[in-house]
Amino acid sequence: MSQDSAAPTPPSEGDPAGRLIDYPRRGGPTVLRILLGAQLRRLRESRGISTEQAGYEIRGSHSKISRMELGRVGFKERDVADLLTLYGVSDPAERAPLLALAKEANTPGWWHRYGDILPSWFEVYLGLEEAASLLRTYELQFVPGLLQTEDYARAVVRLGYSDASDEEVERRVQVRTTRQERFTSPEAPTLWAVLDEAVVRRPLGGREVMREQIRHLIEVSELPNVTLQIVPFGAGGHAAAGGPFTILRFAEPGLSDVVYLEQLTSALYLDKPTDVDTYMRAMNNLCITAERPDETSRYLTRVLDEL
Repeated sequence: MSQDSAAPTPPSEGDPAGRLIDYPRRGGPTVLRILLGAQLRRLRESRGISTEQAGYEIRGSHSKISRMELGRVGFKERDVADLLTLYGVSDPAERAPLLALAKEANTPGWWHRYGDILPSWFEVYLGLEEAASLLRTYELQFVPGLLQTEDYARAVVRLGYSDASDEEVERRVQVRTTRQERFTSPEAPTLWAVLDEAVVRRPLGGREVMREQIRHLIEVSELPNVTLQIVPFGAGGHAAAGGPFTILRFAEPGLSDVVYLEQLTSALYLDKPTDVDTYMRAMNNLCITAERPDETSRYLTRVLDEL
C-alpha cells in the first residue's frame, strides 16, 4: 500500500475499546487490521506515547508501530497485549475484545486460496471491496470485474495473461465470479458504475461474447442496488480523462473513503480527504456528463442491435 493508503480515521476518544468487536465480519483481515490499528493509535495518542516508545515496548521500531496502526501488517497477540498494557488498558473486559480481534485479523480471507495467482496489492483491494457499502467506479477500457460475464472475463484474463494455462485462467475467472456473489445477496452493497462508450463498443472476446455481455449489463442495470451510466463519445473530454478509478465507502465510522487506482504491476490506495474530494468531484462530473441512468437500458439495446 502507498503512504496514503487506507489509513482510517480514528474513532473518537469517547468510544470504548471493545466497540470494534461489534464490527460486521466482512472484508476479512484487511479491514479488521485497519480498524484494530486505528484503535491502537487512538489509545497511544490519548496517553501521549510516541511511536518510538511503543516500538521499544514490543521490541520493534517506530516504523513497525506505524505499519501496525495503518493496518499494513498482521498482529501478534503478544504485541497487542504488551501495547494495551503500555496504554493503560488493564481491564480484562476491555482487553479481551481487542486481543480476540488481533487473532481474527490474522485469519485469511476467502481469496487466500488464490494467493498463488493474486498479487498482494490486489488482495488488499479485495478486502476493502468485501467491506464496502458503496462502490463508485469509472472504466474506460473494460467492463468492471463485478459486472463481467464468465466468457468476457476469460477474454480479459487471456489478454492480460497470455501465457496463463487454462487452469489458471479459470481460477482467475472464479475470483471475479466469487466477488460478484455479494452483489446479489440480501445485504448487497450499492454499485454505481460509469462506463466510457468505448467499453461497450470494443468487441472483446468476439461478437457473441460481447452480445452476451451487453445483455448482462442491461439485466444488472435493473437491479435496485446497481446504477449504470454510459459516457457517450459525443460528450467529448471530461474530468476523468486520466484513467479508471474506484471510490469505496464504508458504513463503519472507523473507515474513511478510499480511492483505488490500479496500475499494471501495483496499485495506489488514497484516503487523504483532498485526494478523495478530487476524485469524488470527477465522479460527480462524470455522472452529469453521462447518459441518465434511466436511459442506460435503451442505450445498451441500441448498441446490442448494432453488434
